[in-house]
Amino acid sequence: MPSIAVIGANADRSRYSNRCVRAYLQKGYTVYPINPKEIAVEGLECYTSILDVPAQHIDRVSLYVRPSIGMQVLDEVAQKSVGEVWLNPGADAPEVVAKARDLGLNTITGCSIVAIGIHPSEMD
Repeated sequence: MPSIAVIGANADRSRYSNRCVRAYLQKGYTVYPINPKEIAVEGLECYTSILDVPAQHIDRVSLYVRPSIGMQVLDEVAQKSVGEVWLNPGADAPEVVAKARDLGLNTITGCSIVAIGIHPSEMD
């Protein structure tokens, strides 16, 4: 089963990060919500950091954080074995993209929800 870590996951169902969690669950992914301010998102344990996720490898990482936070968490992402790093709209500032690529991460800018064939509005 493929896996995804959603950095910036939120319990608020109107937030795109929450829609991402629900969309990937719907597609059968193992989902790891990451947010130090949340305890659980959609009934899943929320991790403080991607470094706390027990999986050895994560197929996809999706960032839903402002660029200043993205610059910080990318160092942690680079310490894990990850397949792709998706920088969603709002998280895809040029400096974040540059840092992700400098760290050698397989970086994709775009909506990670659309990438699995779901439009975010379908998750209302």
